[in-house]
Amino acid sequence: MLELAVPTNFFLLFFGIGGIVVGFLSLVDLAGPAWVQWLLFTVISVLSVVLFRGPLLRRFHRDDWMRRPVDALTEDIATTLEDIAPGSIGRVELRGTPWSARNVGAGVLSKGQRCAVQRVDGLTLYIVPEGAK
Repeated sequence: MLELAVPTNFFLLFFGIGGIVVGFLSLVDLAGPAWVQWLLFTVISVLSVVLFRGPLLRRFHRDDWMRRPVDALTEDIATTLEDIAPGSIGRVELRGTPWSARNVGAGVLSKGQRCAVQRVDGLTLYIVPEGAK
């Protein structure tokens, strides 16, 4: 459950698999003493990360957004966090993160309005109302 809420990129899943396997082996009296159980847990967890994490990430495309260049933000829609007058800088939210943004449109952008990102300069987004060219 934590794996879905926090972007851990599927590490916790494999420690859970290691724990379940060692728990099952212990249940059927095949795990041995505690030090062997810890060793099995470590080996099974690390092996499962090495063997299965890459294919799982590719399957769910969890690493795609991290590899996109910042200029790819021009395809996204931001939401204003405050009113922004034309030519002024204000705050917007994009992908769950607040950004500084300059309104390059002709009209005032109201709080909560959806805006298209035209370009990115450093950490400032240049935005216009959604649907405007």
